[in-house]
Amino acid sequence: MQSLGRRFTILTSVDSTNNYAMREVHAGLANHGDVYLALDQTRGKGQRNKQWITQPGENITMSILTHPVSLSPSNPFLLVAAVALGVFDFFQHYAGKKTCIKWPNDIFWGDRKAGGILIENQVRNQKWRIAVIGIGVNINQADFGPFSEKAVSLSGITGKKFDVILLARALCTFLEKRYRQLLSGANNDILKDYTAAMYKLNEEVNFRMTGAGFRAKVEGVSPRGSLLTNHPVHSQLSWGSVEWIV
Repeated sequence: MQSLGRRFTILTSVDSTNNYAMREVHAGLANHGDVYLALDQTRGKGQRNKQWITQPGENITMSILTHPVSLSPSNPFLLVAAVALGVFDFFQHYAGKKTCIKWPNDIFWGDRKAGGILIENQVRNQKWRIAVIGIGVNINQADFGPFSEKAVSLSGITGKKFDVILLARALCTFLEKRYRQLLSGANNDILKDYTAAMYKLNEEVNFRMTGAGFRAKVEGVSPRGSLLTNHPVHSQLSWGSVEWIV
């Protein structure tokens, strides 16, 4: 199996690396492990149909094509968790112990967002054919405009400037380790590590669901990716059903 990043394509400008990767798939030009890194991404994708905004050449904006055919598409959270841990391992290596994973798939440093993940899947005949893993990590960007109090970059944390391409290649190494851990069937270890890295673990957080707010303590994550809390009604929160208020 080709390792993640063995074929590494640098794109000067593209609408979305996930879109580009999918176009390569449909053209029959993509293989497992192919990476597409954009120096300028004009219409990057975020969660809930939001746009991922990034300054040209300042950050990691890339997509990785995988063929997780040996994994079950019935529980996609395990892939999300493995990828999140790979990005977490990478960012913590450079930024230190304040790095954490905000459920389900954002990378935080303290209370500020440092990166995000968007995985788009193709499932056919109950087989997981393709997963395009989109990753954005703030590296050198200094000005986040109206989001400056909520976002942070590696350079902002360390006071250093980094080579984005070299760091993107390094990120592939961290991701490869976690991907192989997933393929080995070490699901419990992945869930344990993910839980230990969670943002606000064992702390009370304000949430909002369908317009109503509530407060609950974050207690972990279920094997299928639900956020576990101590709330008497909302003890398991599913993806997309709840908004953090931070």
